[in-house]
Amino acid sequence: MGIFQNNLLAGAGGQAGGGAAAFYDYQIEQSIRIGSGDTLRRTPSSAGNRTVWTFSAWIKRNEITADQYMILEAGSSGGTSSRLFYYFYYGQPRASSGTVNFGALTPELRDTSAWMHFVLKHTGGVTTAYQNGTSLGTWSISGDTAINSTVAHGIGCRGGSGSGAEIDSYMAEVILVDGTAYEPTQFAESKNGVWIPKDPDGTSFGTNGFHLKFENASDLGNDSSGNNNDYTSSMGTDHQVLDSPTFGS
Repeated sequence: MGIFQNNLLAGAGGQAGGGAAAFYDYQIEQSIRIGSGDTLRRTPSSAGNRTVWTFSAWIKRNEITADQYMILEAGSSGGTSSRLFYYFYYGQPRASSGTVNFGALTPELRDTSAWMHFVLKHTGGVTTAYQNGTSLGTWSISGDTAINSTVAHGIGCRGGSGSGAEIDSYMAEVILVDGTAYEPTQFAESKNGVWIPKDPDGTSFGTNGFHLKFENASDLGNDSSGNNNDYTSSMGTDHQVLDSPTFGS
């Protein structure tokens, strides 16, 4: 079974007979659709840990292009300490700052039919990218990063003001951990050879950490971690959709 078939075994795309509910121990009931001009942004009021952090998100791409690609960005200009962004160029995961291109990883993740779990773990001056629990490669990024600093952070969009380079994807269960470098197994697990979400209960979110479940269509940026690190969303209620890593649309 290919790594992209994370939801097919359970009958995602159809819930007849309770197959999905029976297979998934942890349910994700909805996602959001991010497209051109859609933004999720927050500027922390105080800095957290800028050298150790973890980002986790479930993503299903809608279009593979050069111009719609942003995963996570902190800042809008300057070097690594004031701007850092991770993105897909077509299907290649890449990392850059305002002044340095940290390069592209070899895999091209071009599937638009299934959900994938994408994790960035940063510790010891190295960011490791994972897709469905498998390491895709690393970038060496030394010193303080802009992540968890007091600059604008964007999810699926640029951190700074304005639009452009939105990811054009569905996103679900978006988590940032401040101060702990977790393995992907903190947020997901393999079951019968399928990579599926699991309850992130017990996650230590830290000062600027958050958990975006997109449960409230009227408040898509609500943080469910207990930190109240809410994001400001430009999206209307129609951007909440039922398609998710554990249920089909």
